[in-house]
Amino acid sequence: MAQVKGQKAKVKGQKAAASSAPSPQPPTPDPSSLITIYVMGEAYVVPKDLTIMKAMEYAGFRFIRGCGCRGGFCGACGTVFRTKDSYKLKVGLACQTVVTDGMYLTQIPFYPANKKEYDIAKEPANTQVLVRFYPEVMRCISCNSCTKICPQDIDVMGYINAAIRGDIEKVADMSFDCIMCGLCATRCPAEIVHYHVGLLARRLYGAKVAKKSAHLAERMKEIKAGKFEPGLDKLCGMDEKELSALFYDPKVRDVEP
Repeated sequence: MAQVKGQKAKVKGQKAAASSAPSPQPPTPDPSSLITIYVMGEAYVVPKDLTIMKAMEYAGFRFIRGCGCRGGFCGACGTVFRTKDSYKLKVGLACQTVVTDGMYLTQIPFYPANKKEYDIAKEPANTQVLVRFYPEVMRCISCNSCTKICPQDIDVMGYINAAIRGDIEKVADMSFDCIMCGLCATRCPAEIVHYHVGLLARRLYGAKVAKKSAHLAERMKEIKAGKFEPGLDKLCGMDEKELSALFYDPKVRDVEP
């Protein structure tokens, strides 16, 4: 019994020693690689060459809003910033824009823009529908602020002019790469909600204007006829190892280098 107690005491002593030992610290960055940025007026020292999002996380910020895909596609991280010794306000996506020394920045995770409700199935794809839902497009003064601020380099003013003309196809095509970040609406003196206008046009074009694909109709018939059921059943019967081998087999699918 005394031996067991001694062993227990030894284990406790080892645990206490382990808990008292300092935890490993991350390596101290080279001072020459550090820069100062200002988030909502507060200074933070961060490594250079980080994106705004990673720099803010390095500084201790935790994103619960204003963060999405981290790949420059969702538009959730729209950011307004000013670089050192510059009076000009600039914009960008926090997940794509690299910080610079002396940068002042703040995020716009949500812009309370006006969005109309509609039933696409009941709306006609005529020349008046865009103006009917968003009459503020008629107030456009062609200042081009929306185009200049767009992080996707979209000709925003161009598709708003097309919306005024009622050219749904043109609006849908020109606004196709829109990521709905809302930065255009923040700069518009006419208070136009450009990205919602583009969204309505794309929905109308897809539902009412674009020609139906003959290939899609043929494929739907094949699916309903059960042509692909045997292959799906085979996949569902595979274990994880078999699926992984099939997924990475270059003979089965194209794999990027």
